[in-house]
Amino acid sequence: MLRSLYDWTISLARTPYALWALAVVAFIESSFFPIPPDVLMIPMIIARPSRAFVIAGVATVASVLGGMFGYFIGFALMESVGQPILDFYGKAEYFTEFAETYNEWGAWAVLVAGVTPFPFKVITIASGVTQLSFPVFVVASIIARALRFFLVAALLWKFGEPIRDFIERRLGLVFVIFCVLLLGGFAVLGVL
Repeated sequence: MLRSLYDWTISLARTPYALWALAVVAFIESSFFPIPPDVLMIPMIIARPSRAFVIAGVATVASVLGGMFGYFIGFALMESVGQPILDFYGKAEYFTEFAETYNEWGAWAVLVAGVTPFPFKVITIASGVTQLSFPVFVVASIIARALRFFLVAALLWKFGEPIRDFIERRLGLVFVIFCVLLLGGFAVLGVL
């Protein structure tokens, strides 16, 4: 089923409404959809490199708005669904500790999830559940998603089809390594 969903998503890149399809996929991917917008972005940019940065801009804006929706899902469902479950299992106090820790490091969580292959929807919903500062969430989302989508656009604009395999197979790993090195560097310097 996931493969057919993936193939369907790629097929949207060949339609006259590809930019709108990208906006929808980027929006819903940030809150519940399993296929990342890169699947649409890559063939769209290869087909029309002159529109690479417009495509990245649409993906960024739609993804951040979808992230806000994911935040709302977490925020709204915590009281009606999450809290009764925590109360039933006697874990409300543990959740409070988790929320405090998450909110202390939440901006980093949003940044890391926004650029790595980690499902961004998990972080958007968790941010709403823990009530991470909404402005912090939005700013971190904008930075992370813009970095990810504009880097993909820039690589495809500059190198075209030959860079596609690298982006599809290895760019996520590069982002993960970069985040680990960045956070490790801050830890060594005593900033974190």
